[in-house]
Amino acid sequence: MSPISAIARKEIRSYFVSPIAYVVASVFLLLIGLLSFLAVATAGNRSLQMLRGQGTLPDLNLNEIIFRPVFYNMAVILLLVVPILTMRLFAEEKKLKTMELLMTSPITVTDLVVGKFCAVFAVFAGMLALTAVGPLALAPFAQFQWAPLLTAYLGVLLMGGLFLSAGLLASSLTENQIIAVILSFGGLLLLWLFAWAGQVFADSVAGTVLTYLAPLDHFERLVKGLVTTSDLVYFMAGIVFMLVLTHRVIESQRWRG
Repeated sequence: MSPISAIARKEIRSYFVSPIAYVVASVFLLLIGLLSFLAVATAGNRSLQMLRGQGTLPDLNLNEIIFRPVFYNMAVILLLVVPILTMRLFAEEKKLKTMELLMTSPITVTDLVVGKFCAVFAVFAGMLALTAVGPLALAPFAQFQWAPLLTAYLGVLLMGGLFLSAGLLASSLTENQIIAVILSFGGLLLLWLFAWAGQVFADSVAGTVLTYLAPLDHFERLVKGLVTTSDLVYFMAGIVFMLVLTHRVIESQRWRG
């Protein structure tokens, strides 16, 4: 077993030993389920109104009126869920004084960072996979396109990976889990607001750069079913960049220690 796999398995086990994974997953799925129910109810009411007005059953685009709003709201929920998932990854190691043992063990800092990221990403991917119960349950009763739905799931997965890597960086900066949550949420919110800042500085180099750095535009194209190389490169480069920063932070703390 490689060091990365060993670290990832240890972290995944620790998630399910404590109530964190269960509570976070329950809240996440409850919110997504409620949003999906409201979207379906809204679509049903709209169909009834159009049926009464036109006398014929309307042809509604379920991808646009049901799934797309749910995925947009899912991205907002990630701002709250991700900091809780990542807060303990390094902060707890420092608080329990086990970080020194990891640093003196025969593993590299890269193994440690990548292993922890793979663990929390796997937990998040499992939570996201459970939300597919909604579309699968709706499929026998309604017609919708699966291709845009799958690209939307890809967008959430990539957005989640970017947010998780940022949360991992925040956790590496402190031994206090509450501070790690605050740092992570503040950093993610700042990244989210880049899109707004890009609109403020529109038609300028700064506006163009801020708009590209904001994850929202890249995410929206994937939710709409548009897969472009630039969007995929953005998310992958962002994840790698955050992991490299985390590596540098841990490495600097190792030499200070």
